Amino acid sequence: MTRRALGVLALALCAGTAAAGPMQDLLQRNRALIEESSRRTIAPAIEAVATSGLPQAQQVLRAWQDKALAIDAAGRFWIAGEGAPLDPEGELAAPEGDLDRIKPNSGIRALLGTALVSFQLTDPDPARRMAGLDSILRDPEPELLAPLRASMAGETDPAIAARKERLERLLTMRFGEDEAARVAAIEALSGDISVEARGALNPLLATRRVAGPAGETPEGNLAARLVPGADGFGHAAAYAMLVDAGLAPPRPTDAQIRDALAANIEAGRVAGVPVAQLGDPGRRAAAYDALAGQGLVPPRVDEAQVEAALAAHGFHEIYLEPSAAVTDAARRALAAIDTKVTAMKGVDLGLDALSLASIYFLAAIGLAVTFGVMGVINMAHGEFIMMGAYTAYLVQQLVPDRTLSLIAALPAAFVVTFAAGVAMERLVIRHLYHRPLETLLATFGISIALQQLAKIAFGTQARPLTAPDWLGGAWIMNDVVGISHIRIAIFVLALMFLGFFLFLMKRTRLGLETRAVTQNPGMAASAGIDPGRVNMLTFGLGSGIAGIAGVAIGLYAKVTSEMGADYIVQSFMTVVVGGVGNIWGTLAGAAMIGGLQKAIETANPSNTLAAQTYMILVVILFIQFRPRGIVALRGRAAGD
Repeated sequence: MTRRALGVLALALCAGTAAAGPMQDLLQRNRALIEESSRRTIAPAIEAVATSGLPQAQQVLRAWQDKALAIDAAGRFWIAGEGAPLDPEGELAAPEGDLDRIKPNSGIRALLGTALVSFQLTDPDPARRMAGLDSILRDPEPELLAPLRASMAGETDPAIAARKERLERLLTMRFGEDEAARVAAIEALSGDISVEARGALNPLLATRRVAGPAGETPEGNLAARLVPGADGFGHAAAYAMLVDAGLAPPRPTDAQIRDALAANIEAGRVAGVPVAQLGDPGRRAAAYDALAGQGLVPPRVDEAQVEAALAAHGFHEIYLEPSAAVTDAARRALAAIDTKVTAMKGVDLGLDALSLASIYFLAAIGLAVTFGVMGVINMAHGEFIMMGAYTAYLVQQLVPDRTLSLIAALPAAFVVTFAAGVAMERLVIRHLYHRPLETLLATFGISIALQQLAKIAFGTQARPLTAPDWLGGAWIMNDVVGISHIRIAIFVLALMFLGFFLFLMKRTRLGLETRAVTQNPGMAASAGIDPGRVNMLTFGLGSGIAGIAGVAIGLYAKVTSEMGADYIVQSFMTVVVGGVGNIWGTLAGAAMIGGLQKAIETANPSNTLAAQTYMILVVILFIQFRPRGIVALRGRAAGD
């Protein structure tokens, strides 16, 4: 191979022709195998380099794997590369003639990769050692068990040492030669729910099906006896096994019968049967049987013969793993793992339900104020959520830093939606108190108008609301349980709002006045409280909380003009089920709705629309038995 114009600088593996180094001598002794590059014969050459103990061994193996190992015209080996020439053995010489690179195939490169793993496992760099363990995990081989065990004694990093120990168990239970050691390794992994552990245990229970004379038990590690027609083992599959084993004649298919009849037409007849009569199944079968009697075609096998053949033979599943102790331990370990995985799935479902409940609580807490405390059916509540999300989007356009923009977006969304809520209450709602139908229609119209304004201002495409980097990723407990950092942040935000709302209602003058107006507006007015002012501030507060909920929801959901409609139904259900006007009821309702929705989605994961329908039906039934919700309300909204 000619050198390119830029030049391929070569690193000598020997000093010169007269003074060859030990690595060059080693390669020369295996030159024929290296040049042949055959997967079947190359192993001794790779082993010779890997076990030589020479400092250049890893460099040579890596160059060989990267197709950088080359031979010059004098038959000397070189490492071809770019940059300053270095001689691994301490002396520099120029190659004679052009370099001809060794081009190992994928099979040889895999063997070289296996050989390099032993060097990676003892590399001073922890990252390289971890990469070596990853390589073993991706492609486990029996040959890797010995170098892995040899590297464990000198491991100084506790995390890498623990991973080496775990990986050693995985390899031991699959490739170990001592049965007791394999069983011990399996038992040690019986509580490990990782994908790697289950992936290593499942092959131990792989089976093959065998057929033989009835009453005889086949040799090997017996897994199960199969009964044709039971446990998914059909008669057709059973008879096919007999045919494959040469224990029964094959059954000609309808197509094969037609082809055989067509190939044996003579003077308009087939075995004496006129062609015109072959449309009749009985005549067609008689013609084929006549041909079979003459030895021209294979005999036809009817159902009675199939049943007789099946009755005369037995069918079994045999483990590919010959050790019964190993398969018994693997079955027990997988059973224990399945139990733990089921429990962990329950924990994961609980976290999902808790996360969804916190989202519904944030979305509904503002509605609990306006609907529960004031008795106003605000169908535009979802649009306040949408306004908060769009406010956060605009703030993010002005403030590039994602963390600062999020911090600024929360109060900005509250101010914008609080002002919008106050304006809505002053201009529309205050004229419609005690007229629920008109309030519903008016707020529904406002909802449509706000959606259209959002489409005009921002378009119909979803707008990105990017979370800070520290909110990216997820908290992964194990291979089954995990929750995103954004969901955790929303849960924390929901707890903060719960505390804020409790403080506001119990420890502030506005809270005291709101509770007074809620329980008895006439008496509150007689005591000097202005019900109109309290209603205005309360409605603005509920709208502002909805705006902050929009910021949180926009971090993981699409920000569009219709995003509020996705939460208005759940928000109303949360408030009504929990108990109108009670913060603890809203919390209980959010927990019930979130848990119920996740449970129904888990039971019917393929149809989310049906899950929503079932959830609404369950809520309707619940309200029939408890119309005031989980936590009953006292005062105006409960109905005097």
